Amino acid sequence: MREQPSFLQVGDLAELSGKTVRAVHHYEELGLIKPAGRSQGGYRLFTHDTLTRIRWVGMLQDLGLSLSEIRDWLQDLEDKQTGPVAMREVRALFERKLAETRRSVDRLKTLESELLSSIEYLTTCTSCRHEESIAACGACDQPHTEVRTPQLIAGIHGG
Repeated sequence: MREQPSFLQVGDLAELSGKTVRAVHHYEELGLIKPAGRSQGGYRLFTHDTLTRIRWVGMLQDLGLSLSEIRDWLQDLEDKQTGPVAMREVRALFERKLAETRRSVDRLKTLESELLSSIEYLTTCTSCRHEESIAACGACDQPHTEVRTPQLIAGIHGG
């Protein structure tokens, strides 16, 4: 088994994190990551903790924070006088993001249900014998399994 190098170059970080080299450089420009030193050839060297930081930044972006918001938030945390004060702010942000995430999950579950209903409804369209335009679908006499026409279908005809 090959031993992990103690330091990583920008290309290594990009490959291991799934980011582009340009993204890694941008993170450094914003101060989100900092090199631990330089190689004899002048290349910036980073620790494995930097890889953790890059992945963490990606997760914060997934939560809806921009890179500049992350930078400002980190600066604000570093300016706090004590760790407990900073961690209370981290917790408060995470609680807000959890509530937002749960609302998003609920919206996506509703959309999933609507998509499933629409797909089920549309399975009967393969037996339709109407040669008319799509407008005829609004007065479809085919037996559909749904009690109501799904909104994703009804909206086609609601114009």
